[in-house]
Amino acid sequence: MHIQKAKEQIRNAVLAYNSKDAHGRYRIPIPKQRPVFLIGAPGIGKTAIVEQIAEELGIGFVSYAMTHHTRQSALGLPYIVNKRYGEKEFSVSEYTMSEILASVYEEMKRTGKTEGILFLDEINCVSETLAPGILQFLQYKTFGRHRVPDGWIIVTAGNPAEYNENAREFDIAMLDRLKKITVEPNLEVWRSYALENHIHPVILTYLQLRPQHFYSVQSTLDGKSFVTARSWDDLSQMLTIYEENSLEIDADLIGQYIQDEEIVRSFRNYYDLYRKYHAEYPIAAILDGTVTEDVITRAREASFDERLSLINMVLSALDDRMTVQNRNESVLRTIIPVLKNSGDTPGSVITQRIIGLASAHTETELAEKELYETLAELVRRDGDTREAVFPFLKQKAQEAEAEAAVLQNTLAHVFDFFEKSFGNGQEILILVSELTVRREPARFIYAHGCEAYTRYQSQLLFRDTEKQLGKKIDALGLPDTDPNA
Repeated sequence: MHIQKAKEQIRNAVLAYNSKDAHGRYRIPIPKQRPVFLIGAPGIGKTAIVEQIAEELGIGFVSYAMTHHTRQSALGLPYIVNKRYGEKEFSVSEYTMSEILASVYEEMKRTGKTEGILFLDEINCVSETLAPGILQFLQYKTFGRHRVPDGWIIVTAGNPAEYNENAREFDIAMLDRLKKITVEPNLEVWRSYALENHIHPVILTYLQLRPQHFYSVQSTLDGKSFVTARSWDDLSQMLTIYEENSLEIDADLIGQYIQDEEIVRSFRNYYDLYRKYHAEYPIAAILDGTVTEDVITRAREASFDERLSLINMVLSALDDRMTVQNRNESVLRTIIPVLKNSGDTPGSVITQRIIGLASAHTETELAEKELYETLAELVRRDGDTREAVFPFLKQKAQEAEAEAAVLQNTLAHVFDFFEKSFGNGQEILILVSELTVRREPARFIYAHGCEAYTRYQSQLLFRDTEKQLGKKIDALGLPDTDPNA
């Protein structure tokens, strides 16, 4: 199955394992709660999805790479204790608590969360000396005399033997005690992740044109030749930073992430071409409606590769601006009702919200925290009154409304450019489809509308597009009501 389906399976397993009856007892007894064994090729996001599940469910998360552990660190150190049996006293070996289990208890103490996921990566690559202890742990959820706390679900991951020479095959007796999930690379699923996480548009376009280069692991005379989803993800971040700092992007840099000489050469050549297109097509003019006739003529006469590159450059610019707009609107929709209900002295509520956002890490949470801090400064300067904060919030709301109107015009300019350049061709279908599957443009259009988008949706019914786009919109989890109502 693909990685998103695996994520759903693991999430459901966690919910099922932590389900309790009316007496507070686990409906699936702990000995029957099979540890999840997630197995698949390296670099496809196994670790990432497990951490996402913990975050989405609001439970704890502790992660360990088992290849880094010795028998002593995983199982604990032996020490001697004296025990009396009958009338005689004996020296007995016991073990300190495992470093791994101690980390679980530390996480519970730090967060106050009594339920969580203990994630053990590369579980089938442990050393010979540690293997028996791991087998015992997977069967009985204990390291020595110490057991994983109730409410903590064990999720493990590993690579098949063909990807890792240190990997061992579990026998039937072991597999019969695990909940095994096999994951395969899937470009379409990864692309959804890539769009949501703003993977560099040159990578998105390249993989649309060369889907066979998304994931590859081969044995050559010089060793392993490979490229993984993780390779593209990490390269994307480096490309963005290098471009921002005007640093040279060459084959040596690309080859540090893409461990396949043929794909390095192919991507390097395409990157140069993409940058050429970016320099020659005035994206800002397309967005503000001032594009000249010669640009329209060039687009009309361009090859499909060039057209696809242009489409993705335009969409990337839209995505960036709509991400900021949606974030600002979301923050205002969150803060204004809170302060409206705070009474005549909003200062204490503002302070509480700042404290509650101390561990903020998403862009929206950080923006919310920043706005609350600005409001706190206004309260300190002008007094703890509604008059100190609401004129400022009103101004912010008016600015957001004005920017939304600008972006609506921007969308109209984009559709106008596509119509003049490509008529009613497949480029319009690609544009409408991409505006649907990209989370931020979809959210903006849902909230503010776009006449041309709606019109082309209707016109494309004969291509069976409406059903597909509807499913993709539903998958975004958008609210059922107009957020401006």
